Parts: sequence; C-alpha cells; structure tokens
Amino acid sequence: MFQSFETTSRPEQGPPRLAMLREAMAQAGLDGVLVPRADRFQGEYVAACDDRLAWLTGFTGSAGFCAVLPDVAGVFIDGRYRVQVRAQVDGDAFSPVHWPETGLADWLAAQMPGGGVIGFDPWLHTIAEIERLRAALPAAITLIPTAQNLIDQIWHDRPAAPTAPFFAYPDHLAGETHAAKRAHVAQTLQAHDAAAAVISLPDSVAWLLNIRGRDIARNPVPHAFAILDADGRVQLFSAPGKTDEVLGHLGADISILPIDGFSAALTALGGPVMVDKSTTSMAVGELLAQAGIAVIDAPDPCALPKARKNATELAGTRAAHLRDGAAMVEFLAWLDAHAPGDLTEISVVRALESARRATNFLQDISFDTIAGTGPHGAIVHYRVTEETNRPLRAGELLLIDSGGQYLDGTTDITRTIAIGPAGAEERACFTRVLRGMIALSAVRFPKGLSGRDLDALARAPLWAAGQDYDHGTGHGVGVYLCVHEGPQRISRTSTLPLEPGMIVSNEPGYYREGAFGIRIENLIAVREAPPLAGADDRAMYDFETLTFVPIDRRLIDADALSQAERDWLNAYHAQTRDALAPLVTDGARAWLEQATAPI
Repeated sequence: MFQSFETTSRPEQGPPRLAMLREAMAQAGLDGVLVPRADRFQGEYVAACDDRLAWLTGFTGSAGFCAVLPDVAGVFIDGRYRVQVRAQVDGDAFSPVHWPETGLADWLAAQMPGGGVIGFDPWLHTIAEIERLRAALPAAITLIPTAQNLIDQIWHDRPAAPTAPFFAYPDHLAGETHAAKRAHVAQTLQAHDAAAAVISLPDSVAWLLNIRGRDIARNPVPHAFAILDADGRVQLFSAPGKTDEVLGHLGADISILPIDGFSAALTALGGPVMVDKSTTSMAVGELLAQAGIAVIDAPDPCALPKARKNATELAGTRAAHLRDGAAMVEFLAWLDAHAPGDLTEISVVRALESARRATNFLQDISFDTIAGTGPHGAIVHYRVTEETNRPLRAGELLLIDSGGQYLDGTTDITRTIAIGPAGAEERACFTRVLRGMIALSAVRFPKGLSGRDLDALARAPLWAAGQDYDHGTGHGVGVYLCVHEGPQRISRTSTLPLEPGMIVSNEPGYYREGAFGIRIENLIAVREAPPLAGADDRAMYDFETLTFVPIDRRLIDADALSQAERDWLNAYHAQTRDALAPLVTDGARAWLEQATAPI
C-alpha cells in the first residue's frame, strides 16, 4: 500500500526533546527559538528529514509552528487542527495557541515583557514572514538568524535527505514544452526589468521545466532551486545524481549545478533579481543584500501560468476524474454491501486504495486518506493509525477524503456516508453543507472576483443555523503536482482574481467535536460562462464540475432543498450516472443506478 498506519510520533517524546532544545538555546545565548513546519524550498509539504516540528512536538498537521522560550513552548495551529493538536502533543510541555487569532508577535510580547533574543533558521522562514514579524515586535525583542539549525544539532537519528532521481513529464500531457514556458515566463521578468528570478517552490520548478520528482510523499515534486534568466535560460541546482535521467529532456539551455553552489550563484548575479518574498527563504534575501544586488519583490512568475491550466491539462484532468470516479463507485458499492460493525477505518482505507489501484493508471495517492467515523470525522485532517483504528458503527457518519495522483491529473474528493440509519440532526447539518456546495457550484460571477467574494456562498446555509467551519472553502489543485496549489483559493483571505483554467476545490463542511464530521468536496474549474441571451453586460465566469461521484441521498433532507437545488442535484447525479456507468462492473453499476436516482 501507499499508505501506512503507523503512529509516527508520540506525545511522550516531546518533553525530553524540548529539554534538549532549551539546552542548545542556552548554549547559543538565545532566549527563544522558532521551529516552523518548513524546508528551504518553502513548499507546503516537507520530507521526513525536514519535519522538525513533528519531531519536536508530535504534531503532524500540514501547517503550524512552535515558539520555544525557557518556560513556555507555544504550538501555533489554525482551526483545522485544534482537535488534532490536543491528541498529539504533551499538554504539560506545549501550549496550543489559536492562530492566526493570536499572532506570534503579540504572543512573544506577552511572554517576554522584558525582551530577549529569538533565533531562527533563515532558510526556513520567508522574507515576508520575518519582515512582518520584525515590524510587529517591540524593540526589546530581537530576531537573529542562527548559523546552524538548533533542531538539527540535537536530532541524532534524523532521516537522510531523499535521493530519488527526477523524471521528465511528457509534453503531450503538459500541453506545452518547457522551452515555450521559459520563453513566456521570461517575458514577465522583462516586464519587471529583472535580469533574473529566483524560483524555489518545488511545484514551480517542476511546472517550468516539465519535470517531476519523488522528494515529497504523495506530491511528485523535485527538490531543486532554479534561477531563471530574462533570456529564458535556467540554472538548476540539485543534489548529485538527481538530474541524470532528465539531461536530454532539459537540453542545452538548462545548466545543471550542485545545490551546494546555489548561495554562491546568488551573489554572482549581475542585475536586479525578481524574488517573491512570500515564498523565498530569508537566507536568499540576506545573500542578495550582502552582495549589494537589487531585489524586485514580485510574485513567483510561474505561479499564475501554472494555475491557469491549458486545454491539454484540463482534458487530462477530466479523464483522471472519470477513472477516479469509477474507482470511488466501486468502493462505495463495496462499502454499502457490508453491515455496520464488519469494517474499520483501516479496512476502508485499504479498500479504497485497492479500487484506485485497479485503474492501472494510479501513480500514488494524492495525500493520506482521511477516513474518520463518528467522532473521528470531526478531526478535519484525521489520519488513522493502528492505535486509533475505529469500527464503523450503525447510526454514525463516515467522512472519507481522498485522492489519486494520475499522470494526467490530480484528484481530491470528499464524501460523507451514512452507516446505517442517520439521525435527524446529522441529516439537517449535511443538507446545509450540501446546499452551500451547490450554491458555489452553480454560481455565475463577474470577471475580477476573487475567492474571498465567493466564500460566503458556501457558508450561508450554515450561518443561517448559527454554524460554520474553520477551514477555507477551496484550495487550488495541480495537474500531477501538488493537491494543494496556490495562489488560487476560495477563502475569506484570498484576494487573487479567479481566472479561466484555475482548478479549485469546493468543500464546505461542519464538525461537531466528539460526535461527527461532515464535508462534501468536488473539484471545479473556472471557465467563461455561456452568455445569457441579451442579458450579460460584462464578462462572466462560472465553474465546470470535474468530480463525478454520487452524494449520499440517505443524508439529504429533500424538503429543505429549493427547487433549483433539487434540480442541480438531480442533474448532477444524472451526469454522474451517464459518465460512470460504462466504466464500472455490473454490481457497481446496479449500485450507481440506485445511488443516482432522482429525489
């Protein structure tokens, strides 16, 4: 299997590791140290050797950080992880801090009224992050970069860095050669009067050069730095041997250099350098500043072209979702054939992965499957282990969030399933979540609107009942790249205008701690909306639904749906049935017919 069920960290390991870190702090003359969940490439995902936050605290969420002082250690987590963090960290050694409601600067000021010196590894924090923190801190608190990472000093059994070679991504799937990509991205540099741009995000490097890697579990990205010149040539910095299989693919315009030479190459750049301060390590900024090289703060020039999927990428993504939808139907039919009590969360995960593997196209899962039944469903990013494995019981809900990495597309889908008869409260909450998902699926909106402008559509039915959820409504998704891709999002904080070709998730939810969790998720793509006869006086967009898998009708209170919502659901289920029936086995087809019957 791709997924294992081991417990990767234990709360009891935190206190002795924290004690070692505090001893290292004292020896370094520091009053505190920051421990982020980040690596030097600043992607969302980290390799095992870079998961310093999990090693220290036990917390394995995909976002967060720890601030360690002599007498307190705050673990900063957002709304997705507030249940999870209490189970994973030692509450006597670490104090969970609700973030971003409580900012790091305010917390440090309250904890250190007399001031002090806080150390940080400049490779693990972005330029923008440190600049904001320094501006917000009182003068008595000083941030200084450390010459060596203090966690690395005490992590004696730290895993080795990944060594798998990079591989080429075919042009017929990318829809564009890397030469063409480099040429039009270079035009962005020229428009900014930049001689070069530093690119460190792994998915940006992968997209630009049509390469993939195996440096991060579940996400086929390479660990490498790139410097793109304004003439389209690239210097690629990677560990020895990792580029051997792609030399012919990359060609003469790509110079392959050892990653240890990246710092020296930065200081040798000859003109203004474009740097995205929100995604580039502070160490890069310091090296450029020390060399007297002018910096142009501008967004990663690969980010928007990567987000705007071309016709080939969209066609591949549609095909991947049909295969994935067929696998989901086979799995859901299997699930319904078992009586409550016969299955556990682990057996559910194994069965779903087996169904995806049967497509013969699966390269990996796109993230560890979230399969939470009953109260585990309320842990937004729950990962089952042998220790937490829970049987499926009648009257409970099963939340299953999963996806696949296919060569032509990346999938991400959540369904909430009734295990036996569902309670009235669960059905009412599920229907509110469904109504929000439908509202976002069906919206037409003017060109220029961002995810922030649409986020409330998915929440309004929950708000009317005094309910909400503590995560964004949608994240961007790549094409055989990261299942979480920026900069496009649907959230209260996203100001980036949505554009045709952008793929985002549509996943409202509701979570009641100790009882149940609900989430319904489809992937959708922004497109130009078909014109309304004589009505449109401006450019309008809408969403194409990419995911086709039945939504559990047993959890829907049909009387609470408007006629328009009912029509959308029936049309969606009819389209799902027509698309998937030819792709599934006879038994699954019979289940599909019943699951997509009109309401």
